[in-house]
Amino acid sequence: MKSVRLDPEVENQLGRAAEIAGVSESEFIREAIRRQADQVLGESLEARLADVVGTVRSTGGRARRAHDHFRDLLKKETQQRQP
Repeated sequence: MKSVRLDPEVENQLGRAAEIAGVSESEFIREAIRRQADQVLGESLEARLADVVGTVRSTGGRARRAHDHFRDLLKKETQQRQP
């Protein structure tokens, strides 16, 4: 078990926010810690996008050939840098 000291302003904010959210101060703190820890520890991009990847059906349009254009651009820039 951990304990923390809060300055009066933060303690006041905690009380008001927990009351508005309809949860105990302890639950409010636990959820805030979970969210912050998840953000700091970083969930993989794949996991964050899992619910949207594959949900859009497309023929590709201009994006279908984007890799060709990018390759050509890199080739051109490389040639310009060579003496």
